[in-house]
Amino acid sequence: MKKRHQVLLVLAILSVITFLDRIAFSTAGERITKELGLTAVQWGWILGSFTLAYALFEIPTGLLGDRIGAKSVLIRVVLWWSFFTILTGFSTGFAMLLVVRFLFGIGEAGAYPNIAIALAKWFPANERGQAQAIIWGASRLGAGLTPLVVIPIQQSYGWEASFYVLGFVGVIWVIFWQFWHKEEPTDAKDISADELKEILAKRQLDNHGAKTSIFKLLQNKNLGYLMAMYACYATGVYFFQTWLPKYLQQGRGVSENELKLIGSAPFLLAALGCFLGGFLSDIAVKKYGKKWGRRIVPIVGLGISGICLVVSALTINNTIAIILLSLGMAFMDVTAPVAWAVSMDIGGTRSGSISGAMNSAGLLAAYFSTVSFGYLATNFGYNFPVLLLGIIVMIGAFLWLKINAEETI
Repeated sequence: MKKRHQVLLVLAILSVITFLDRIAFSTAGERITKELGLTAVQWGWILGSFTLAYALFEIPTGLLGDRIGAKSVLIRVVLWWSFFTILTGFSTGFAMLLVVRFLFGIGEAGAYPNIAIALAKWFPANERGQAQAIIWGASRLGAGLTPLVVIPIQQSYGWEASFYVLGFVGVIWVIFWQFWHKEEPTDAKDISADELKEILAKRQLDNHGAKTSIFKLLQNKNLGYLMAMYACYATGVYFFQTWLPKYLQQGRGVSENELKLIGSAPFLLAALGCFLGGFLSDIAVKKYGKKWGRRIVPIVGLGISGICLVVSALTINNTIAIILLSLGMAFMDVTAPVAWAVSMDIGGTRSGSISGAMNSAGLLAAYFSTVSFGYLATNFGYNFPVLLLGIIVMIGAFLWLKINAEETI
């Protein structure tokens, strides 16, 4: 296995861990809310606290990674979020959960911008979509495995135990990363001369101009459209990451044992969507160039996804609804690797900052939608907010027409 593929594998494992930690909380939602006496509105605020922290600290951790390197930042953030994963299990009420999940979100905010930095240094530019496909596919596999791994632990030992186990797993990953990874391919002793030459010649890691403040970068129209599109995408995808278990149980009457299997389906199909999205995008780039090659796949994906979500909200048949939700997330997630590849395409040596800005926009939108979901579900039923999410996702498809991966910042 080539050295860069080893790096990708280790980062993919981190992506799995990231989503195991994240989705474990929403999977335990029914147990936590019953045991601690939380309302749907309170649960929405707790879920939103993570998303808000994630949004606020994406750009700072991306900037930090650009300056001191992805290796150091990933060590710090994984240790941080692993500690607060464990502390989640010790939470005793609304206020403590609100604070702990906010602090947990600060840690996870550093993961994907710094993974993007590492990939930009270790991969040729023409393999970025494929590399991001593996990373985001792994995240969905982690989310899909969560009900299968976490629910049995929660049923046997209580919901708290699952967070102790997952926090320990993060610490193990940090120890390995510290002693194994090198920031630059040139520092790795076990890389072949041919592979090193290929990476350095094709990674296109140029500095796109003089140093500029993040506020100046945010004035770029191309980045603005990318951020707006990602806000639409994240609004949809965070429903699956936060409210899906509770929606299925409270809105659709699905039991916990049924959720163990059904809850995995959208994420496993989403993993396939991520894999296909990145690979198809790289193929399209070779055929049509970066501008349209990066657009085609997510335009189709988000369009179909929005339709699936709207129809799922309108049907009363649970089986059809679950199938449509699963397909909706699968088509939605072809966007993830393409969007992150575009942030690398237009960002160059600022890949961490640009990807952090993009994800911050998505997370701020996800924060408002996550909190709003609780209010909307309480007042209008659980299907109404899903209908709105479908419309927002379709708007994201049209925004891709304004994004140009050839226009570097």
